[in-house]
Amino acid sequence: MGERKYFGTDGIRGKANAHPMTAEVALRVGLAAGKLFNTGHDRRHLVVIGKDTRLSGYMIEPALVAGFSSVGMDVRTFGPVPTPGVAMLTRSMRADLGVMISASHNDFADNGIKLFGPDGYKLSDEIELKIEAMMDEGLDQGLAAVDRLGRVKRIDDAQARYIEIAKQALPKRLGLQGLRIAIDCANGAGYKVAPTALYELGAEVLPVGVEPNGLNINADCGSTHPGALAEAVRTYRADIGIALDGDADRVIICDERGQIVDGDQIMALIGLDWARRGRLSGGGVVATVMSNLGLERRLKAEGLTLERTKVGDRYVMERMREGGFNIGGEQSGHIILHDHATTGDGLMAALQVLAVMVESGKPMSELARQFEPVPQLLKNVRFAAGRPLEDDGVKAAIAEAEAALNGSGRLLVRPSGTEKLIRVMAEGDDAALVRRVVDDVAGAVKAAG
Repeated sequence: MGERKYFGTDGIRGKANAHPMTAEVALRVGLAAGKLFNTGHDRRHLVVIGKDTRLSGYMIEPALVAGFSSVGMDVRTFGPVPTPGVAMLTRSMRADLGVMISASHNDFADNGIKLFGPDGYKLSDEIELKIEAMMDEGLDQGLAAVDRLGRVKRIDDAQARYIEIAKQALPKRLGLQGLRIAIDCANGAGYKVAPTALYELGAEVLPVGVEPNGLNINADCGSTHPGALAEAVRTYRADIGIALDGDADRVIICDERGQIVDGDQIMALIGLDWARRGRLSGGGVVATVMSNLGLERRLKAEGLTLERTKVGDRYVMERMREGGFNIGGEQSGHIILHDHATTGDGLMAALQVLAVMVESGKPMSELARQFEPVPQLLKNVRFAAGRPLEDDGVKAAIAEAEAALNGSGRLLVRPSGTEKLIRVMAEGDDAALVRRVVDDVAGAVKAAG
């Protein structure tokens, strides 16, 4: 695969108004992707664009619109809507391409551009590389004839459409009457749709993080800072808390006592419930190499597998499609329910948790610990140059650590996809041993880099 200039593991992302997150790059994305997906004069071609609540979205969106319309693609803009909403509306509106302007759980100063194909799935690496190659063409190349320019419209009911689709994730026989639900929308893309959907399903809703001002997305709120949610749950005596991230594609749950429930426990809860009902396909769950060993053991005890992939929800989704799985996700709260969506969806995952809670009649605190997590430790080691993982000292330290863990745990050493960092993670039943092997390997990486 070629060297990537713009695209990382999840679209293009960076500091807003600095390369590569400038209006010029956004214009080039629109021109390049527009040319690639506008395949001729047989019909009008359509791109749909959603965004989160970042101030810089006002700069990125018009640049994309200009690029797409100048190569003859019609454009529909949604305004603030969750990433999974863009994915599903791309498909349901028969668009050729969907674009989400968001940097997900990052703070307001960053922004990003994610692209979805007509099937609602993130674009493949090959197509992203094709778009990259075309992005460096002259800005005056391949433009549409003046009578073939794209038409642009704002779609006002995009949020309502998403709400209706999301609500269907709660089984028809159930309602949320009598439940007090605190929901933290991270001052992000889900700030209207998530509380509305929960209210329409019958719940008493206590919204937090629903006053975006362009600068406060993910600021001490949302799934990356669940403390705000835990406090709201205790203050208002809610039955459950739900925290989304800035683009609402991930979720962290909090029980009525304010205890945090991570993505691994959520996958176990939904996966085991679906297995009991005969709804689970693929014979297990797909997660990444970061998911806790406790999850793997719990699934194994029920005769189910845990398939592991590289970090990144696109790799989870690829494995799910290959193996016919319908549940996958990440510890961070990206939960993909393939029966309902083509990408992670925080609100839909939360609705599955609520379904189990309503059906079982148990409080969330009783459902929160589906397995005992084994001690897990992660250290990030910065390095200046070179390839520390090819160093003999590092290789020796890794081999020693694996021998020490010897079947009672796991060691994972991998470079970060976005920064000059080596991530060293170990887990196992013996916390002291886990700490020792992580320190040893991290020390060797430091010495090498």
